[in-house]
Amino acid sequence: MGVTEAIGDAPVNRYELEEAAPKPKAAQPSALPKKSAPPPRPVERRIDYVAMAKQMAAGAQDLDGLRAAMGAFEGCELKKGARNLVFADGNPAARMMIIGEAPGRDEDREGKPFVGRAGQLLDKMFDAIGMGRTAPLSKDAVYITNVLPWRPPQDRDPKPDEVDMLMPFVQRHVELVAPEVLVLMGNHACQAVLGKRGITRLRGQWGTALGRPALPMFHPAYLLRTPAAKREAWADLLDLQAKLKELA
Repeated sequence: MGVTEAIGDAPVNRYELEEAAPKPKAAQPSALPKKSAPPPRPVERRIDYVAMAKQMAAGAQDLDGLRAAMGAFEGCELKKGARNLVFADGNPAARMMIIGEAPGRDEDREGKPFVGRAGQLLDKMFDAIGMGRTAPLSKDAVYITNVLPWRPPQDRDPKPDEVDMLMPFVQRHVELVAPEVLVLMGNHACQAVLGKRGITRLRGQWGTALGRPALPMFHPAYLLRTPAAKREAWADLLDLQAKLKELA
């Protein structure tokens, strides 16, 4: 059979040895480490810039204080791209206060509202009824400001959140000046102060805003683009003049 040498004295049945051999135990799966829960995300605290603006505006005791408060307000991104804070122009003792929407390029450069082509037209309009921003007497004087004190990029329309956070300063501005009437120039001023849009429908219609009579009028920039609307603007100026005489 090919066996040339015997190792043991008795033969060994290899089949019996295989059956008796203990079967190796199946490897037990190692216990997987438990996944730890991810750390909680830090709660992002959002700053309420409207509340901040209200607090800062309420603390202003005069126009200089209000201007300083607006200059210190960091909630509006427009401030970063503007050259100057455009606060106001004219006589603070005026019986009438004009509220526009926002500064343009010329206003941003000079730091005064309504100094470009639209501002020149505005001066001519009120000069026609014997009023102006340089008039020494309060009965003839005009005081002018805007909803936004900083120029929006590319003169885009004001955004609702920008208006919301800056309106407390406008309200405080009106309280400190205490005009008898307000003139709201254009759609955006009407939206911010009256909560209404549609200047072609609103113009010439007296309403109440911030506790005072308010007259919506076409913005001078619109009149430059639409000269035919100057007739309605003239009618509004005469109505404004009559209102001031009535309140005198």
